[in-house]
Amino acid sequence: MFMDTARIYVKAGDGGAGIVAFRREKFVPFGGPAGGDGGKGGDVVIRVRTHLNTLASFRHKREFKADRGKSGGNFNRTGASAEDLVIEVPPGTIIRDDASSRLVADLTAPGQQVIVAHGGRGGRGNARYKSATHQAPRMAEKGEPGEELWLQLELKLIADVGIVGLPNAGKSTLLSVISAAHPKIADYAFTTLEPNLGVAHIQDREIVVADIPGLVEGAHLGVGLGHEFLRHVQRTRLLIHVLDGASADPVGDFLQINTELALFDENLGAKPQVIAFNKIDLPDARKAAPKVKKALAKHSVRFQAISALAREGIPELMNTVAEMVSQLPPAEQPAEVPRYMPEEDDHFTIVREGQAYRVIGKRIERAAAMTYWEYDEAVERFQRVLYALGIADALRAAGASKGDTVLIGEYELEWAE
Repeated sequence: MFMDTARIYVKAGDGGAGIVAFRREKFVPFGGPAGGDGGKGGDVVIRVRTHLNTLASFRHKREFKADRGKSGGNFNRTGASAEDLVIEVPPGTIIRDDASSRLVADLTAPGQQVIVAHGGRGGRGNARYKSATHQAPRMAEKGEPGEELWLQLELKLIADVGIVGLPNAGKSTLLSVISAAHPKIADYAFTTLEPNLGVAHIQDREIVVADIPGLVEGAHLGVGLGHEFLRHVQRTRLLIHVLDGASADPVGDFLQINTELALFDENLGAKPQVIAFNKIDLPDARKAAPKVKKALAKHSVRFQAISALAREGIPELMNTVAEMVSQLPPAEQPAEVPRYMPEEDDHFTIVREGQAYRVIGKRIERAAAMTYWEYDEAVERFQRVLYALGIADALRAAGASKGDTVLIGEYELEWAE
């Protein structure tokens, strides 16, 4: 089953916990704090793998979670960092943040990759809090939660040449003749329900060809199968426009398809085209070919009469295609795959939940998750964070008073000055 869109959930690994520990050796009675830091959580990485050509692997698995880092140890030992989780996608995959539709990456080249969720840093052990005035801190941090988000994946096939035309014009037959592809072929509209890729060997070079399902009027609006598959024409360098020689108005068919291409993406209407006037094994089509060629001359397209079924005119057509492809610039590639970094967010809101006050904010929820509530010093540090971010003042302004319940993330706290 061909899939060219998917929605997945990714969760990077949490950082390992820092620990509270002290040196306890026979001849070192006051050894001081020795709690080590936790290790970093694993990142979630999306990487291109060339042998893939569909997003079908995401049909049954949509959640991806990296491992967390190991906890720190005694004697200032740092916990091990977790391995990154690598998700493989086909070339031509576009990744967007599902919540904002923000572009994360456009992956086209073999081996390209992007970190889409960063693992949390390891929590600091109590050895990191030692100072001249605080020689024995009983405080440490839990690991930072790893980033998590939903992503939209969209595949745009990468091919040198796209074959377009109305349903039943002979596109799949042409692909089967010029390559080793075996698309479904029958004498009715919409035989092709998904794009097919083939590799044509012409003049000692390989040309990747995509057979795009038939387009009808209104395709740019989603009519027929157009909206689902027009995206796959966007990355092609050249179009083979197959016209049905048995049609009552081949020129009208040509204009209709070009209109649909331009309405979907104005750049598509400007792509170089080779007209393959098909089915000249039929007497009426062979007779009409010169008239159609003359009528299309003003549109600056190359014209070749063919019969895909009888394999007539195919060598001439493909030589023209090879000549034109060799003169075209390579498909545009992103200069650099970005390192996706969600913006740091100090923003927070306070809402009432029954008799309680809930504080919602990325940074404060992360601080709560990293706090060891069983250590008084850690709780005092968290309270200082509340003041530094302005949350304490905002809670007072919202009406919070001593003894009220404050909810932050998974934690239920009692408000006290």
